[in-house]
Amino acid sequence: MKKIFIVLMSVFLLASTACANGSRGIKSSDKGELSDMKISIQITSDSGRHSLAATLADNSSAMAFYELLEKGPVTIKMTDYGNFEKVGPLGTKLPRNDTQITTQAGDIILYQGNQITIYYDTNSWNFTRLGKVDGVTQAELKKILGKGNVTAVFSVME
Repeated sequence: MKKIFIVLMSVFLLASTACANGSRGIKSSDKGELSDMKISIQITSDSGRHSLAATLADNSSAMAFYELLEKGPVTIKMTDYGNFEKVGPLGTKLPRNDTQITTQAGDIILYQGNQITIYYDTNSWNFTRLGKVDGVTQAELKKILGKGNVTAVFSVME
């Protein structure tokens, strides 16, 4: 009888733990929700200088990126990769919240915890979404990012 009680209690504890974890719901980072944190991105490319605004995602990676930017602007030299993104080294590691994502034009992605990408087309992979460029179409973003390397200066919007 005592063994049955222990087994039943173990099952009950496991079930209640699973239910408690499930009741927290899907993290907002998994839903791709945006926060109210805004940043600016100054892009210098073969098409000139451009100012963009972006809204950061609601996850710990985006918060860490924002906190980094609060210390001062971050300049990233970015190269083209695969004709769908510009990518460059961040120079530090941020926490990752990787999920399977199909990117869209304007997505700002943390790759491998230490690289920043700006997508101008689609790609599917396990990434951490940092944010989204505001109010720019795919065609406009392709023109802004140009054909070669770009320099992107990320900063907190004032």
